[in-house]
Amino acid sequence: MELRRIDRLPPYVFTAVDEMKIAARRHGEDIIDLGMGNPDLPTPSPIVDKLVEAARHGRNHRYSASRGITKLRLALSDWYRRRFGVEIDPECEAVVTIGAKEGLAHLMWVLVRSGDTALVPEPTYPIHQFSAVFAGAEVNSVPLTPDTTDFFADLQEAYDRTWPRPRVILVSFPHNPTGHCVDLGFFERLVRFARENDVFIVHDFAYAEIVFDGYEPPSILQVPGAKDVAVEFISLSKSHSMPGWRIGFAAGNAEVIAGLQRLKSYLDYGVFQPIQIAAIIALNECDTVSRQVAQVYQRRRDVLCDGLTRVGWPVERPKGTMFVWAPIPGDYRELGSLEFSKLLLTEARVAVSPGVGFGRSGDGFVRFALVENEERIRQGVQGIKRAIECADGRRSRR
Repeated sequence: MELRRIDRLPPYVFTAVDEMKIAARRHGEDIIDLGMGNPDLPTPSPIVDKLVEAARHGRNHRYSASRGITKLRLALSDWYRRRFGVEIDPECEAVVTIGAKEGLAHLMWVLVRSGDTALVPEPTYPIHQFSAVFAGAEVNSVPLTPDTTDFFADLQEAYDRTWPRPRVILVSFPHNPTGHCVDLGFFERLVRFARENDVFIVHDFAYAEIVFDGYEPPSILQVPGAKDVAVEFISLSKSHSMPGWRIGFAAGNAEVIAGLQRLKSYLDYGVFQPIQIAAIIALNECDTVSRQVAQVYQRRRDVLCDGLTRVGWPVERPKGTMFVWAPIPGDYRELGSLEFSKLLLTEARVAVSPGVGFGRSGDGFVRFALVENEERIRQGVQGIKRAIECADGRRSRR
């Protein structure tokens, strides 16, 4: 039987590394897994305690509402006010999603269809591109590389050369996988451009709290008039170590939020209510938690980047996200990111994500996820050092 929609999906390149990792572990090998961005830090106890308490009440076991419970949307509104000085109407400008990924995918069903075009950075987190693909739209990529100096100008150029004109621009800063960050001025230019050209902006703000070295990431909703042309996604997965809980939010343009809410009313009954109740605690009472989580990732970032640089693989420290986007060392670039990832797994016992999985332009890079403790990361760096030295030795003997 011919399947629909998924015929536009390429092979999932991460699978090859994952299968090798599983096979190695079956043979008793100790693999340091810096591949999938799966946070290893436990969810803070006040959030877990509230979940347990709420789950004991049978009234919370019934269907919830696809838009999310009122008190959680109020908590999101209060968080935006405290964090960014932004006023969000919890009744019409916010909806709870089953993680940001689900919200992004379904939002594109509301915004685009066959014949429409979306602009997306490349490399990028796969759902940013394929959410538009699932909705039947075409996707044009805008390069985002370490050499990028004015991403807004690149977006504008891509918009001007695309016909029909893009209907949606999807961005995400701090950016996964590259760690690229922007200032409020970028969003001011982007909002002005969107208003002038009747294009809608979707900002995935999943790493709003995972930032380092004093960097303060802006919300696009801080820009006056942004809610006329933009929706922003927030997630608790990284900031509060709640990845498996699947709780996120969309906030911004009331008409688009209503459209997403209407679609979701046909698709789901919302997140399990005890999880939503626990998420209220996360937003209202755990501001210090997100800062502590960011400090853990910053220390891990420093151990990895400084360690790799010392062993002859210079890697820049990103200002945000829980990832390090590392250019493949010169002598190994010809391998491509998939084969180089396999080399690191077999020779160094370190799993990373091949950059090509985030788009063709990522093939000269690998992505490290900071999801092992500092000692394990040091162990991984030493494994990489030995692997490169051995590989260099084999090359020199040829």
